[in-house]
Amino acid sequence: MEYKDYYRVLGISKNAGQDEIKKAYRKLAVKYHPDKNAGDKNSEERFKEISEAYEVLKDPEKRKRYDRLGSNWKQYQQAGFDFDGFGDGRKGGYRHRYDFGVDPSDVFSGSSGFSDFFEMFFGGGGKKRGKPIFDVFGDMNMEVPGSDLTGEISISLQDAYNGTERIIDLGGERIRVKIKPGAYEGLKLRIRGKGEKGTSGKAGNLYLTIHVLPSPVFRREKEHLYKDVSIDMFTAMLGGKKGIDTFSGKLKITIPEGTQNDKQLRIRGKGMPVYDRQGQYGDLYVRLKVYLPERLNPVQKELVKKLKDSY
Repeated sequence: MEYKDYYRVLGISKNAGQDEIKKAYRKLAVKYHPDKNAGDKNSEERFKEISEAYEVLKDPEKRKRYDRLGSNWKQYQQAGFDFDGFGDGRKGGYRHRYDFGVDPSDVFSGSSGFSDFFEMFFGGGGKKRGKPIFDVFGDMNMEVPGSDLTGEISISLQDAYNGTERIIDLGGERIRVKIKPGAYEGLKLRIRGKGEKGTSGKAGNLYLTIHVLPSPVFRREKEHLYKDVSIDMFTAMLGGKKGIDTFSGKLKITIPEGTQNDKQLRIRGKGMPVYDRQGQYGDLYVRLKVYLPERLNPVQKELVKKLKDSY
């Protein structure tokens, strides 16, 4: 069964006053009235929705209960109660005449003209298995928590390495969310009690999914990092030192003599922090990219020729 948004059906805001509700209803009812759209099933269904929405929103008590029902309606349905009689308790279902002189039972072949959703929460009176029906917004002591909320947070790889904080605005309430070092793509954080409030005042939870943005320098695989570093041909041949940047600062790595292009060096403990394992880090893998000079002066050319001849 689908939750019906009566405000959207009438094209009005949730803060609309009674005059605005009545005006919207009259305008739509004239357009979709069965007498003006004979044989048009779509118009018939639309008029049915409009009439149903107006039936609830024009009545302050029904509207109040509908607003409190909100996104928790599914939980009431799943609780196993028959909510017939939810409205004013009259038996046999509702039969109301609207401003245009139409009885839903006349228009819709003897039925009330209302959806299953309406009948469940605002239908006729009755009992279930010999027990009186409870008013889920009043006397029933069943605790129904509020719905959970979800959201997303995007952070850089540097933020994921160091840990960071974000301020989340929840409809006027600002909360600080701490993201520990080692956060990874798809990590889900649960903030208890920051979802929607339930009928008993108990709120649901807020679930945040972390997205780690790609880095232009590092590639991440779990707790390990990968990085390309360029070296000149002379350093590759003779060996030497090369300064590189890491998330924990600058360091110098040793280039072995005779290093070939794409050789990979492993630097222990310079990868990402392991989430939820304080003090543990992955490794940094450096792939060496040997580049050749585009131009040589005459002296350099002569030296290279001599080197080639002696090789």
